[in-house]
Amino acid sequence: MKPLTVGVVGCGNISDVYFQAGHRFDAVNIVACADLNRKLAEAKAGKYGVPRVLSTEELLADPDISIVLNITPPKAHADIALGALAAGKHVYNEKPLALTRDEGRRLLTAARKKGLRVGCAPDTVLGAGIQTARKVIDDGWIGKPVSATAFMMCPGHENWHPSPDFYYEAGGGPMLDMGPYYLTALVTLMGPATHVSAVTRTTFKKRPVTSGPNKGRVLTVHTPTHLTGLVEFANNAVCTMITSFDVWRCSLPCIEIHGTEGSLSVPDPNCFGGEVKIFRPGYDDWKMIPASHCYADNSRGLGLADMAAAIQKKREHRANGEVAYHVLDMMRAFLDGGESGRRVAVKSACKRPAPMPMLLADGQTEATAKRETK
Repeated sequence: MKPLTVGVVGCGNISDVYFQAGHRFDAVNIVACADLNRKLAEAKAGKYGVPRVLSTEELLADPDISIVLNITPPKAHADIALGALAAGKHVYNEKPLALTRDEGRRLLTAARKKGLRVGCAPDTVLGAGIQTARKVIDDGWIGKPVSATAFMMCPGHENWHPSPDFYYEAGGGPMLDMGPYYLTALVTLMGPATHVSAVTRTTFKKRPVTSGPNKGRVLTVHTPTHLTGLVEFANNAVCTMITSFDVWRCSLPCIEIHGTEGSLSVPDPNCFGGEVKIFRPGYDDWKMIPASHCYADNSRGLGLADMAAAIQKKREHRANGEVAYHVLDMMRAFLDGGESGRRVAVKSACKRPAPMPMLLADGQTEATAKRETK
């Protein structure tokens, strides 16, 4: 299988692991990069052996590029992705897919009209941790899922991040920043949601920056920073969820899923690996489940590689636009519910993506015939 050519738009800090993915995964080949800061793009190109540095406009117009990897700031995701689709290229966005439902719908509509693919992070759900947890559920070890909890609570980013502004702008906050990891994991494990009820707060209207080049600046907060809610799923399970930038320290589990015949402890969905634990009647304590899948290390780019392989194999890719839009719809429902005080219907739907193959070699997303017959 010949790798598909990829052009990277956005060469910030998170881009390094994606550039490494261009060497790691056999389905993709990064051939160009672009950034508003051309010197930054040149530095990344030199570091990772990317042959061409282009402007964004040149990259989108380049006929030799098949996929645009869009790792710009969230507020630019829709514009860059729509430009890529208009140029006849598949696109893979960093999370979230977009900031509004309207932007997300426009992306999916444009892709369908042109017969192109839209992919979107997070692809952590394709790693060893979430895939092992999924296998436990699919194999019936906890029975039918009844309830879940999901908690992401921290004190925010102004105490360590060099540029924390966008976390507190409209379209930022803990839900749109970290919600994609948790909600994508829950959809992967239990399927789509139907309703969200939420209470939201903005605890601190001003946030002083205490480190980095912006130390001393005071940020004005334009988005809820503490969101508590209930997610109802189509399988009748209900999840209690909190995302917050207003909590100094938290010892609650990332995700737990409780079924009719047992409970499952799911690792941090912001990571690819982590411990999966199960409790069933008769156990004295949680028991560790050995990983059933590979990719336990930082494997960002796995979703991009899976999309590239899927395009050539003519199958659905796993980190797909429909899942990403459904997660966006859920996140906006949290914000809408907090503002209105009403239970909000999640009008979109999606299929659970297919599980990852087992026994993959590093760099692969497709099981070889030899491995499948063992």
